[in-house]
Amino acid sequence: MAKLQAGYLFPEIARRRTAHLLKYPNAQVISLGIGDTTEPIPEVITSAMAKRCHGLSTLEGYSGYGAEQGEKPLRSAIASAFCSNLGIEEDDIFVSDGAKCDISRLQLLFGSDVTMAVQDPSYPAYVDSSVIMGQTGHFQKDVEKYGKIEYMMCSPENGFFPYLSTVARTDIIFFCSPNNPTGAVATREQLTQLVKFAKDNGSIIVFDSAYAMYMSDDNPHTIFEIPGAKEVAIETSSFSKYAGFTGVRLVWTVVPKQLLFSDGFL
Repeated sequence: MAKLQAGYLFPEIARRRTAHLLKYPNAQVISLGIGDTTEPIPEVITSAMAKRCHGLSTLEGYSGYGAEQGEKPLRSAIASAFCSNLGIEEDDIFVSDGAKCDISRLQLLFGSDVTMAVQDPSYPAYVDSSVIMGQTGHFQKDVEKYGKIEYMMCSPENGFFPYLSTVARTDIIFFCSPNNPTGAVATREQLTQLVKFAKDNGSIIVFDSAYAMYMSDDNPHTIFEIPGAKEVAIETSSFSKYAGFTGVRLVWTVVPKQLLFSDGFL
């Protein structure tokens, strides 16, 4: 924990924004802090939530502890709506309370002895969770990077997709498309290269598709559109942005049955 620099990035941005506005109250600030929704949750969703909550106060509606993977009807609906015709089934899906939470849980599962690669720039939770788990070296102030992390440079020069031929082999590869913060979207060809790279190196891809619903082109909305991805990838997605759930917390993570450790453990 002591290796973390200035705490979590988004609170630090908020502090600097607040300090700036105190000094310049009329400033028009474009915040590059934590993204949030600007429209309310649709009434059809909140009314269903209210009805379900009220049902818990009745003998007929009370359910107690739910299934640890998430309720079966919800997992079935997610598999049908977002993973149809991709071979992803309801028992491949885990429903939880946030993508950041699942990213941290995955890091806990992987342990401190693994190596990881991350897009540069990328969402800070990947690196911070790796630091907290003890996977990294110390922060190197001269380059503003942590030791023992493979930073995959994504810039205009390479079309915001890393030159995989120069990327060292790691156990875990964090990849987000559309990327936060650049907004860059990986093409089908690029994700095919990434899946092959992971297969060749025995790596696991943790694919973050939280912003996939904003894409209007034919680029893959999920890593599982790529043949062979179910053998090397875990995907986390979210209702937060496009359904206004940032204050409600509801996500799903897909862990395909075909994804196995080298000893055959699922």
